[in-house]
Parts: sequence; structure tokens; C-alpha cells
Amino acid sequence: MLISGLQKLTLLDFPGTVSCIVFTHGCNFRCPFCHNSSLVDGPALEEISENEVVDFLKSRKNILDGVVVSGGEPLLHPDIAEFLKKVKELGYKVKIDTNGTKPEMLKKLVNDGLVDYVAMDIKNSPEQYKSATGVDGQVDAVTESKDFLLSGNVEYEFRTTVVKGIHTKEKLVSLAKWIKGAKKYYLQKYKCSENVLNPEGLDSFSDEEMESFLAEVSSIINMSCIR
Repeated sequence: MLISGLQKLTLLDFPGTVSCIVFTHGCNFRCPFCHNSSLVDGPALEEISENEVVDFLKSRKNILDGVVVSGGEPLLHPDIAEFLKKVKELGYKVKIDTNGTKPEMLKKLVNDGLVDYVAMDIKNSPEQYKSATGVDGQVDAVTESKDFLLSGNVEYEFRTTVVKGIHTKEKLVSLAKWIKGAKKYYLQKYKCSENVLNPEGLDSFSDEEMESFLAEVSSIINMSCIR
């Protein structure tokens, strides 16, 4: 597994769990608003071995409770299960951040007891997915992953980075209907930075606009919040 980053502490990314974040390299999406562009395009700027991560986790067993595996898209790595087994053997909880395009891998990891929590990005309404991901297809795979999470096999959340130039109220309402029944749904406000993949034509919605979007989706998914 190609690991390109390690954030040694986070109190925000894994609900109720003091964690670190392991960042994998590579993604099959090209979301223009991606804030981890260095993990998506081109060669890895940094490579960290699994052994280095495991040694770090051994040294933090009395400090950390969980490990977040993010990216990029971590489920693209066929050997991720072997890494997660090492993490679980050390007694850590595991959270996976995913775009939902590898449903079979997601199911296997969950069914094998290697994942405790899943955060899945829902990029846009299904009919407008390409405008957010930059690639064709994948809606069927995302739907399969979404349905698997809705079935309640593992704790999860859905989340959408809301971007002016890509999203509208109508698209967000359509999206919310697509994931109706979700336990948790978060709207995340887009913020431009030098790390964004392709910021041209993109902007942030105002706080007032975000609140209006929240009101719309909350009428469909009760547990909706702005993060």
C-alpha cells in the first residue's frame, strides 16, 4: 500500500475517538475541488512504509484509540486488508474514508471485521455526478456502496463538500433523496486553497446559503448538519 502522509493526531476525524490519519496515494476521481491534490495526481511526494506506520502505532498505544485511513482513495489498494489486520492486531479502531467506487472491497473489509466506521463522500446528485468527480461512470458502484452502508452493517456517515459552481439547492435535494434513510449526513463548506486540484470557476457559498441548503436536506434526512 502506497502511503504518502501521516497526521499524528486528530480529535475531529473519527467521532469520539482520538486518532491519527494515514493518507494513501492515488485516486480514480478528479474532483476539481479536491483539497488533497498532491495525493491524487502524479508521483507521490512522500512515501512512508507500512512498517514505519506500525512502529508509530506501537509507540502510541496509550495515547491513540483509532486510525483513519484516507486519501486519495484507500480502497484502490488491493493490499489494504493486510495493513488493516496489523492495525486491528494492535487494538485500534479503524475508520475508512472512501468515495464509494469499490463496493466489493468495502463489503469485504467490513464483513471481515477490519473496519469500525466508514465516511463516504457523496459528490453530487446521481444525474450530475460527473460534474463533481471529473470522470464518467461510477454511479452504479457508488449506489452499491451507499446501499450497503444504509443496510446498517457498520457505523457510517455520508458527507458532501458543497461548492458554488457545481452544486445547487435542487441538486442537493436530489442527492438527499438518493441517500434517504441515512443516519448521519454532513454538508461541508468548500474552501479554496493552494492545494485544490482545479479551483477555476469554483467558490464558497455563504454561511446563510449553507444554512438554507441544510434546511432543505434536513426535511429529508433528519440527522443533517453543517461541518
